[in-house]
Amino acid sequence: MSILIAFGAGSKYYTPMGKTERYNSYARYLKDKYGGKTYRIGVDAGFSCPVRGPDRRQSGCSFCDVEGSRSPYLGSLTDIGEQIRKGLQFLRSRYGARQFILYFQAYTNTYARPEQLQALYSYGLSLGEFKELIVSTRPDCIDPEIAEVLGSFRSRVEDVWVELGLQSAREETLQRIRRGHGREAFERAFSMLRSCHLKIAVHLIFGLPGEGLDEILQTIRYVASFRPDGIKIHNLHIPFKAPLLEEFLMGEISLPCAERHLDYVVKALELLPPETLIMRLTCDTPKDRLAFPRAFPDKATFLTRLAQRIAELDTWQGRLFNPQGA
Repeated sequence: MSILIAFGAGSKYYTPMGKTERYNSYARYLKDKYGGKTYRIGVDAGFSCPVRGPDRRQSGCSFCDVEGSRSPYLGSLTDIGEQIRKGLQFLRSRYGARQFILYFQAYTNTYARPEQLQALYSYGLSLGEFKELIVSTRPDCIDPEIAEVLGSFRSRVEDVWVELGLQSAREETLQRIRRGHGREAFERAFSMLRSCHLKIAVHLIFGLPGEGLDEILQTIRYVASFRPDGIKIHNLHIPFKAPLLEEFLMGEISLPCAERHLDYVVKALELLPPETLIMRLTCDTPKDRLAFPRAFPDKATFLTRLAQRIAELDTWQGRLFNPQGA
């Protein structure tokens, strides 16, 4: 027996009764859209970010280490062509992968002049057959010219996604974590990207300093009002080289345990638009870079527990969503 729930125009979502998650899974979306599993090739194009400066040597946001979000399998590779070729080889040999997405992942991937970005993305896409292009960036590194560059690639792939790192909608928190931008920058960037018909995913971190359930749900209601195409949620992780580590060791902050993060996620899902794709729900910092938490379950275990919890509660994504706004 199955439940059929509609999420937006032409979108369908199936879940076996009582067995799997009742949320709009990104992995399932890709499988339905492309007829099979689709893998991302993560690229580090050598960008820095406005907080770190041009050479990555300065400290960045308090939760970030020097590696940024660089894919572990890249090793010491710096050449983009080598990274993409190694990524394709690795995924084909290990998983038998046949369909791919090019993902400019590490640091701020629009932190350059528009003409440089145009050449960079074009070169990357020329190195393989990619279904989609994903560009991860910050709200304060989007302007009309860059949005137009991103939009120009819609003719070359099925979809172009831009991942915007917001982390929190609270101005106090953004200042506390040295984010370097506020909500106004996010709102401007979101509007510019929407005007170029790009798909937008928003990054959030649950458990940032000074934030509990009330503050997290405040952020979720704010983000939900924009009806983003996708969302990525991370539980707060502290790498060894992150500035936040010293505060944690001094007892000035605490980290949500797995059960508390599970509670946050369930309540967040209820408030999100039903059509928003759930692209990530936990962080997966490599163990050799991760200081804390050490006992958090792996992704598969967490998702299994989530499926059980929301089935027990008989709830689902969008159950409490307010289409009139936050």
